[in-house]
Amino acid sequence: MHEKVIILDFGSQTTQLIGRRIRELNMYCEIVPYNKFPLGDEAVRGVILSGSPYSVYDEKAFTVDLSSIRGTYPVLGICYGAQYLAYTSGGHVENAGSREYGRACLTCVHADDPLLKGICAGSDVWASHGDTITRLPASFRVVASTGDVEAAAFHVEGEQTWGVQFHPEVFHTADGMQLLDNFLTICGCKKDWTPASFIESTVAGLKEQLKDDKVILALSGGVDSSVTAVLLNKAIGKNLTCIFVDHGLLRKNEFEHVLKDYEHLGLHVTGVNAKDKFYHALAGVADPEEKRKIIGKGFIDVFDAEAHKLDAVKWLGQGTIYPDVIESLSITGTVIKSHHNVGGLPEKMNLKLVEPLRLLFKDEVRKVGMELGMTPRLIKRHPFPGPGLGIRIISDITPEKVEILQDADAIYIGLLHEWGIYDNVWQAAAILLPIRSVGVMGDERTYENTVVLRAVTSTDAMTADWARLPYDFLAKVSNEIINKVKGVNRVVYDVSSKPPATIEWE
Repeated sequence: MHEKVIILDFGSQTTQLIGRRIRELNMYCEIVPYNKFPLGDEAVRGVILSGSPYSVYDEKAFTVDLSSIRGTYPVLGICYGAQYLAYTSGGHVENAGSREYGRACLTCVHADDPLLKGICAGSDVWASHGDTITRLPASFRVVASTGDVEAAAFHVEGEQTWGVQFHPEVFHTADGMQLLDNFLTICGCKKDWTPASFIESTVAGLKEQLKDDKVILALSGGVDSSVTAVLLNKAIGKNLTCIFVDHGLLRKNEFEHVLKDYEHLGLHVTGVNAKDKFYHALAGVADPEEKRKIIGKGFIDVFDAEAHKLDAVKWLGQGTIYPDVIESLSITGTVIKSHHNVGGLPEKMNLKLVEPLRLLFKDEVRKVGMELGMTPRLIKRHPFPGPGLGIRIISDITPEKVEILQDADAIYIGLLHEWGIYDNVWQAAAILLPIRSVGVMGDERTYENTVVLRAVTSTDAMTADWARLPYDFLAKVSNEIINKVKGVNRVVYDVSSKPPATIEWE
């Protein structure tokens, strides 16, 4: 049983970032809705209250009784969490003149306070609050201030309870990690959550959970499913069967390359070529949502057919990761999207789910993969959508269009590797537009297709910025695609960020 810190989510956009920072400090944590604290969980060592889009006095504000938490566990309130602690203890919070947005500087720090150990006046912090605490309750003591806000940080006398009106979890708070580490020290945390410890405990847990049962797993060639496969293989070996379906919308030669990569992992993988089935089902369909549904149903049908060739399979393995789990429930407990990677399969096949990665963030999955000795090529692969090139062809899908896009994409991704740029980009893609334009090749007029190059930088795909790729590189890619891919005479580069755009076009 891992000791843990609980993060109560009041709806902040940075709640997941708090969790990631705590994990980076080698401490296991769980994010739960503000009103779902796990009472009686003996592994809990401390509690963090997140920020919120609401004011404490807003009618829609999320409120919860903290009486069973305060005094029982160390507590750290961040932004709204700090204001809520003060407000519910008799303090005043107002939408007043002392507002802070962006960078602020600590002007006064009580160095004897354990939360602020090693943090000095002059340290930059990142604030984002229109409200501020204008009067603290009697037992609350200011331990840090900024030029505009007196109670930038406070401590509740007689309790291990603190609040900060800035965001220690964001990059721009210079000593944010120091503050969070100090809080973990206050909690008495061992901070022994590492990839190696995760692998050891997870494999042991899988052996206990699965025993001699058989598991079937859909491989996509991506990081999550690949790491899931290796963990399950370490636990149950020959009782794991992996299925890799080629729906005809993979990258050029990816089916063969991925199967070869999996050979080195000692996995039992069945490759299924289902291109014709998918092309037939997708003929004439241009609407992106309809394409997704057809591809999803086709995958389920193929996977189901292969699964029924096996005897006595009881479990479906999935590469669900922690952000999927968090986002599957709103903080009010209402399901907003399913986190199952293969919708409909458990019900249709009467299988139980096993999800070894459901506690991990994406960057932690990669670290676990490296610890498992997996090839960096598999671990560092860019995210690739389940519908594949089907949602990167912005029109109906034909084998001819797939071949054009595969060839253009192969040149683009190949040159990213060749120029040493690939690992600096979160995700790169080529997109085929349903737009033809006039061009000139030699002495001949052409009327051919347009390819969009997309590359973004990100940490978690929740937000993303377009990658500033070198002009010389873009020129090289454009020339190579236009000269070598028949049917393309124009290449453009997408300079949209998320938001307002999305990473994928469909």
